[in-house]
Amino acid sequence: MRANPLILLRGGGDLASGVAYRLRKVGLPVVITELAKPLAVRTTVSYGMAAVYGAVIIEGIVARRATLANLPELYAMLDAGIIPVLIDPEGASIAALEPAVVIDGRVAKTRLDTHIDQAPLVIALGPGFVAGEDCHAVIETNRGHHLGRVYWRGSAEPDTGLPANLNGRQAERVLRAPCDGLVTQVAVIGCVLREGQVIARVGETPVHAPFDGVLRGLIDDDTPVVKGMKIGDLDPRVRREHCFTISDKSLAVGGGALEAVLAVPLIRAILNVRQSWSAEHKRA
Repeated sequence: MRANPLILLRGGGDLASGVAYRLRKVGLPVVITELAKPLAVRTTVSYGMAAVYGAVIIEGIVARRATLANLPELYAMLDAGIIPVLIDPEGASIAALEPAVVIDGRVAKTRLDTHIDQAPLVIALGPGFVAGEDCHAVIETNRGHHLGRVYWRGSAEPDTGLPANLNGRQAERVLRAPCDGLVTQVAVIGCVLREGQVIARVGETPVHAPFDGVLRGLIDDDTPVVKGMKIGDLDPRVRREHCFTISDKSLAVGGGALEAVLAVPLIRAILNVRQSWSAEHKRA
């Protein structure tokens, strides 16, 4: 396997975006793969939303939709410090780009199609993967003492199914689809809401605010969802600025991923290769 000095990140939701942010801040080249219609809830801090919007800027870092059909453009983006976002749910770009590192940032909390021989270093976020079997390293995503820790053997803590307790609110912070259907946004992220206000509709069924708070996340308009699926996040702390910046949890997970990448001498050597992406691939 010829390993290119880049990192391919599968998924561009809020936790994966914390990883992308940490990697880009130290100058490492990152490519994100996403669904054509991402399922991110915290869309204002998810680089993967470039798959829909064409481009996004989060905390000064630009992500832009790209394609494997135009590799010179993709490598020019990397040269410019931009994160290319590929619509590639099947992971075909892994074979096409041959990255030094593959990171599964989809946080599905179950084993997916990522496996240990896809790259010289394969990392997974959260439960569902076993380090040493499915991947080389697992990053803890559960809040608490071990958040962001790198496991080179074993698994992350099991999924609790509960978000962090904020101001006494926990399970009710997560807004879930009351039925199957398409989402229609009524409120927008950053809105301060009163208990009972309509936040969105799934089909014709309204979703109400369960308490006073700021809308920190809401799945994109016209996204098909199934009953019980997470579609939003209401924050009782009412700090509007939190809606538009990467969270402490995402940054902690990103720090763990950065540690794992730089802990392997072979990967450090590959990533330290200095070359012009666009020039190399124009010659090719």
